[in-house]
Amino acid sequence: METHQSQQPGQTLNGAESLVKTLLACGVDTCFANPGTSEMHFVAALDRIPGMRCVLGLFEGVVTGAADGYARMADKPAATLLHCGPGLANGLANLHNARRAQTPIVNIIGDQATYHRPLDAPLTADTEGWARPVSVWTRTAQRADQVGADAAAAVQAACAAPGGVASLILPSDVCWDEGGRVAAPLPPLAAPKVSPDAIEQAARWLRSGQPTLLVLAGTALREAPLADAHRIAAATDARLITPMSNARVSRGRGRFAVERVPYSGDAARAKLAGIRQVILVGAPPPVTFFAYPGKSPRPYPEDAQIHVLARPEQDLADALARLADALGAPAVPVPDGATPAVAPAGLAKGAVTSEAVAQTLSALLPEQAVVVEESVSFGRAFYPGTLHAAPHDWLQLTGGAIGAGLPLAVGAAVAVPDRRVVALQADGSGMYTVQSLWTMAREQLDVTVVVLANRKYAILLGELAGVGANPGKTALDMLDIGNPDLDWVKLAAGMGVEGARAVDMESFADLFAMANKRKGPFLIELVI
Repeated sequence: METHQSQQPGQTLNGAESLVKTLLACGVDTCFANPGTSEMHFVAALDRIPGMRCVLGLFEGVVTGAADGYARMADKPAATLLHCGPGLANGLANLHNARRAQTPIVNIIGDQATYHRPLDAPLTADTEGWARPVSVWTRTAQRADQVGADAAAAVQAACAAPGGVASLILPSDVCWDEGGRVAAPLPPLAAPKVSPDAIEQAARWLRSGQPTLLVLAGTALREAPLADAHRIAAATDARLITPMSNARVSRGRGRFAVERVPYSGDAARAKLAGIRQVILVGAPPPVTFFAYPGKSPRPYPEDAQIHVLARPEQDLADALARLADALGAPAVPVPDGATPAVAPAGLAKGAVTSEAVAQTLSALLPEQAVVVEESVSFGRAFYPGTLHAAPHDWLQLTGGAIGAGLPLAVGAAVAVPDRRVVALQADGSGMYTVQSLWTMAREQLDVTVVVLANRKYAILLGELAGVGANPGKTALDMLDIGNPDLDWVKLAAGMGVEGARAVDMESFADLFAMANKRKGPFLIELVI
């Protein structure tokens, strides 16, 4: 990658050119974009300055979700390029998901020229006000000679632990004006380590003999920290769990497993009954997804004590390793059920069920695959049922705003082109960002999309019962997307992605195995 540390003598840059050069100098070399008029000078700068991979999305929700998936796998930010306030608004749902995933993103938003804004042209909006709730850092550039410094600050802010969206708003005249200056990268802000007192206190809690739950999130779910967490659990009889949705979990054969808090509040309360202490490691206190009449929103007992070992912005891996050492916890072997010697169950046959799909996924998942799960209701068996699959990373919808799965798959495939991405995608939420298929075809990304086609918002049928509603035809019609039926094979073909339909487990296994061996994207519509 070309590095631009300083401006050459006599070289004149505009603001947009200084932005591109500064981003490259800071290691940001991928941009997911859906530009408009206000961003044309940035687009032109990308033509003149080599080094930035530009990936076009046909909808801003694809752009922001792809940037999320990219950073989760690359462990560094991509840039986005959005068109004014309305373009940002179109991408907000997946920026919300990225905020919940603590994903580093440099979110670049074009805006009206500084002298044009007071005239209230049609696209004028409170762009900064809309960006602020999903961002850890927000700034509107004021002059061309400040854009480079602003960009360097945005990268530093996005990368500061635990990571987040840094939104830089660029009025168009700030981009086209000359006087741009390239800024050198700012030093990274190291994640602070937890204090020795915090380690000592946590060790006392764990030695107390009280039933204790360690809740792990963020980078604590990578391979090495999970091994240390299992050292702690083995030495103290503590239980390990993660929130229901996580940005990235390292799992599969030869790795330590960790359960998730169930989505159902009743199931979660049953699982965590009897817990007296909850120790948080980069996680918030567990909470049910929604409130239900007459039921606690806390899945753990009301009288359980909540303790914090490490906050999300602290060094979680270091905290777990030091705590394990303080407890004198020896290394423990990976449980027999997850060793490489244990082969997953064979291919499932017959009718399509959640458990059958999980069994086939476990048998056929490629080595080091990236699994993107937005399976919603049907996928209840996928996570536990793939415990013995080949080693892989598991990415989820973190903020509850559906439509993240296909964009996450785009970004992950760009970030790790040597690994197969498998997107387990519910049909209803897939329609939110179906344009992702076009980007997969354009970029020839190695993605296997499995659309779980039940032709309904199935999860909401359960939610109707959960809140005590008594639905009639009008309510049920609003949860039915089968009139007319969506034809995902034709939708994919219309965007350049080859696909086929599977109606039983035998045809699914054949298609899944074939898709994972070929280059480029392939879509399987699995009728359930």
